[in-house]
Amino acid sequence: MVVSVAATDSDTAQPVQYSTFFASRYVRDPLPRFRMPEQSIPREAAYQIINDELMLDGNPRLNLASFVTTWMEPECDKLIMDSVNKNYVDMDEYPVTTELQNRCVNMIAHLFNAPIKEDETAIGVGTVGSSEAIMLAGLAFKRKWQNKRKEQGKPCDKPNIVTGANVQVCWEKFARYFEVELKEVKLSEGYYVMDPVKAVEMVDENTICVAAILGSTLTGEFEDVKLLNNLLTEKNKETGYAFYMFFSQSTICTMQQQYACFRLSLEVDRWDVPIHVDAASGGFIAPFLYPELEWDFRLPLVKSINVSGHKYGLVYPGVGWSFGEAKRICLRTHFPYKLSGDRPADIHSELLQSSWQYGVGSSQIIAQYYQLIRLGFEGYKNIMQNCMENTAILREGIEATGRFEILSKEAGVPLVAFSLKDSGRYTVFDISENLRRFGWIVPAYTMPANAEHVAVLRVVIREDFSRSLAERLVSDIVKILHELDAHSAQVLKISSAIAKQQSGDDGVVTKKSVLETEREIFAYWRDQVKKKQTGIC
Repeated sequence: MVVSVAATDSDTAQPVQYSTFFASRYVRDPLPRFRMPEQSIPREAAYQIINDELMLDGNPRLNLASFVTTWMEPECDKLIMDSVNKNYVDMDEYPVTTELQNRCVNMIAHLFNAPIKEDETAIGVGTVGSSEAIMLAGLAFKRKWQNKRKEQGKPCDKPNIVTGANVQVCWEKFARYFEVELKEVKLSEGYYVMDPVKAVEMVDENTICVAAILGSTLTGEFEDVKLLNNLLTEKNKETGYAFYMFFSQSTICTMQQQYACFRLSLEVDRWDVPIHVDAASGGFIAPFLYPELEWDFRLPLVKSINVSGHKYGLVYPGVGWSFGEAKRICLRTHFPYKLSGDRPADIHSELLQSSWQYGVGSSQIIAQYYQLIRLGFEGYKNIMQNCMENTAILREGIEATGRFEILSKEAGVPLVAFSLKDSGRYTVFDISENLRRFGWIVPAYTMPANAEHVAVLRVVIREDFSRSLAERLVSDIVKILHELDAHSAQVLKISSAIAKQQSGDDGVVTKKSVLETEREIFAYWRDQVKKKQTGIC
């Protein structure tokens, strides 16, 4: 029996052309790199192209070089996406966002023991990070110092800042951009933070402030801000007397007049050098883990503090905070918006701004407020304790190898900085490069001036770095050590073979040039590869 089927229009139509994105012209043609393309492309194609390119980036969760937050809760991610189109600087249009920023400023300022009452507004501002916060604080100190020098009739063209050689690069940028001399206290082997004694010795009448770091990026160590405060207080008291002695000896004064002269000389000539604390990393650690540590506004000379919300403030980049003890230390300038000529705009009569940004999203400000109310003091404390526990596990695992010396302290920022005990056969840079094969991004670097011979690896422990990851990292480091040991033994064997070939019948080794040695090593490996090829079926 023959079965026949009537043909339909769909059967007689042209066959459907099935095609995928990876067979389209969008992946065949070169990607635009220097000029905007003439034609548009579908949104799906644009997404796929860029997404494929980004696959070659490192995994942020395995980037152990960075202090920056790489994970937040889904609810906060949603808040970020919902507010990504709000310009944080448009305070009149987005008053609630501005209010959330002010709440963040007050909460963090109280963490830093700012001298404000419960119902008072703290002096601070949100920034895109600690770099901007440091620029603002530095300019405020410079402006204050210049005004004082002008009142005294003294030159104000050579300001300087005293820091340790371990400061973050933004301090060097501030000094370069705003013509301030950067006087660095050199480090020494075994002591990788600023020495307060040496720092105070470098202070002079042109010093606008001394910058201390709460959490060095090199080793995570907290600098002794309290000792710096005490030493600097004594040095400030020592100034001002020379002017009084000269004035009193040249004039016959009564006791009351001499006292007035003494008071005048102190007010006019005393240095009064303040302290700025760069708490970019440690500002959200010390209040929760080391509440008794005095480093903040409890110290009389600490006049400003910066902290990064996108580090241990647990917010995606970039958000930072700058705080001043009083209004006079903050750089606040009026910027009237104008439509034309001198007529102010109707919608903005005047905008009081402290930051430099005029086009920055509100997402991170909102995310910071979310974390502060979501976690509270208890939540932040638990997270920081967990980070320190995982740091201890990693530290113990690295020490157990017997191959490394731990340079970081147990108290401070949760990180492990360590160097090889024996760098004769390979270096920390070799280990860092090989860790990339396992997906880990672990930086290797040398210490600053006077300790350049010390090379270290550094692993930063963040909220999303678990105990299992710490154990896995130690395991991978051990594997790499075994591989490098085996490779070093092979290189030694090759060197011995070449030396044997170079020696004559009398056993005397003929000295070769570098080029000759390189050629002989190449020839040796070529022969080895040739032997392996001849044995392949």
